[in-house]
Amino acid sequence: MTITIILLISVIAVALAFEFINGFHDCANAIATVVSTKVLSPKQAVLFGASLEFIGALTGTHVAKTIGAGIVNADMITLTVIFCALSAAVLWNLFTWWLGLPSSSSHALIGGLLGATIVKAGVDAIHIQTLMDKVIIPMFTSPVLGFCVGFTLMLLIAWVVILLKEGPQKVNNQFRKLQLLSSGLMALSHGSNDAQKTMGIITLALLAGGVLHKSPTGDFEIPIYVIITCALTMAAGTMNGGWKIIKTMGHKIIKLKPIHGFAAETSAAGLILTASHFGIPLSTTHVISTAIMGVGSTFHAHAVKWRVVGNIVIAWVVTIPACMLLSSIIYYCIYHFLVK
Repeated sequence: MTITIILLISVIAVALAFEFINGFHDCANAIATVVSTKVLSPKQAVLFGASLEFIGALTGTHVAKTIGAGIVNADMITLTVIFCALSAAVLWNLFTWWLGLPSSSSHALIGGLLGATIVKAGVDAIHIQTLMDKVIIPMFTSPVLGFCVGFTLMLLIAWVVILLKEGPQKVNNQFRKLQLLSSGLMALSHGSNDAQKTMGIITLALLAGGVLHKSPTGDFEIPIYVIITCALTMAAGTMNGGWKIIKTMGHKIIKLKPIHGFAAETSAAGLILTASHFGIPLSTTHVISTAIMGVGSTFHAHAVKWRVVGNIVIAWVVTIPACMLLSSIIYYCIYHFLVK
């Protein structure tokens, strides 16, 4: 077995590990609110979420193509670069999971890819304009949009409830049923965006390892077996549930009721599905977290636990640079201590 084959197998193994960890790390994005409002039990929620994550992962490949060929020059990417990028993302996800912080798996992967690529081939290997348009700008605008859409939708729902003159108990019972729809939509949207990132990375690895070859038109196509494998792996990760992060998002930001969970999930899912359609690798964590903050701000600013929010925002800001540094160090160590 040649070194290339061993490295390719190692890269795919780490990629699937990342996808699995992404599933249980980010499953809070889809099921935290439905668990915290007791609409579903934890076991029911993870099975429900995993099923819809799987379906969502099969809905398209626009985001996968952005990750695989849009941010960096695919011709300058080696298996070693991909291995370092994935290793950095896995380490960061495990670290933030241990802390119970809902950081972005998307940005961890992108940061890792950027760091290792720059060390290997320099800044010229980065597609700066695509990086700005589809990563950096959405990184700042998506949390703002999540907050604003969540805030606005919650106000509209509250206005309708007041007009209908329904009692609090009846309202909560109605929204308990509606929250099944909104949490399902959130799980579907998470699968449609996050699962595709690993699809792009594995396809990039298969190209770098010589298993796949570019099409005559130069298009970056995702094989069907890669799509199904990634979808199943993310669903399996979701079924294991990242309970520390679920606790943070479901209880520590604000105290949620079914009406609030419905508003937050519907707002976030709409934004994420739109981003997936345009191939933007959005942070689902950023969007659902800020949607929850926006919803909470409608009934009392002090209802949001801003100290917890501050810790989450710090994790968001440092994710890309931290993973760039991690992957750079890993690449340097491999190149200088193993290759040489």
